[in-house]
Amino acid sequence: MTLQAKLDAFKADFEAGRPPYNVPPTVIETMRRATAELIASGAATRALKAGDQAPPFTLNDPDGNPVSSADLLAQGPLVVSFYRGVWCPYCNMELQALQAALPEFDKLGANLVAISPQTAVNSRKSVRQNELGFPILSDAHNDVAAAFGLRFELPGYLVDLYKSLKNDLPAFNGDPSWTLPMPGRFVIGQDGTILYAEVNPDYTRRPEPEDMLPALRRTATFSA
Repeated sequence: MTLQAKLDAFKADFEAGRPPYNVPPTVIETMRRATAELIASGAATRALKAGDQAPPFTLNDPDGNPVSSADLLAQGPLVVSFYRGVWCPYCNMELQALQAALPEFDKLGANLVAISPQTAVNSRKSVRQNELGFPILSDAHNDVAAAFGLRFELPGYLVDLYKSLKNDLPAFNGDPSWTLPMPGRFVIGQDGTILYAEVNPDYTRRPEPEDMLPALRRTATFSA
C-alpha cells in the first residue's frame, strides 16, 4: 500500500468519527476550514522550489548534538523532510514510509534528516515510536522552516480548537508561538541546489518516498 493510500484510509476513519477517534463533525469542519484557508493563501507557492539554493542549517538531534547540513552535504546529497510533530498521525506514517525507503537512499549515497519544531523529548519519542534509523532535528521557533518558506501561524479559531483537544503546541515545541511548518520534502545536491521540492498546505497529503529517487539517481550519475 502506498503512503498516500494509508493516509487516505486513516483520514476516512478519522473524519467518519469511528473509534477510537470519535471526533465530532464540528472538529472536522474547523480543520477543513483551516486547511482550505491555508491553501487559498498561496503560502505553498512562496516556498523554495527546485533550482533554488537551500539555506544552510545547524540543528540539534535529540541528544543535543549539532547536525550541520554542510557536513552532511560534504558526504553526498541530502533528503530533508519537514513535519509537524509526533502528535500528528499523518506525520508518523510519513516517517515510517521514509524509514522503509532508507536503504534506497543509502544505496544512492544520500543522507536523510527529518525536521520538526518539537522539543528533544518529543523527538526521542518520534524515533522510538516509529523505529527510525535517521536523525530527527529540533527546529526551535520553526526558524529553518521559515527559511525554506514553510512556517505559518495558526488562525485563532484553530488555536482554540487545539487547546480544547489538549493539543498544546507551545508545550510540545517549547515555544509560545502557535506556528507550524507546512509538510515539505526536499532533495538537496552537494552544491546546495534544491533538486526536488514538494510542499503541500494540506497536511493529509504527502509525496511518496519513491518520488525523490529520480533526483537522487541523477545526482549519483553526475558524481560518478
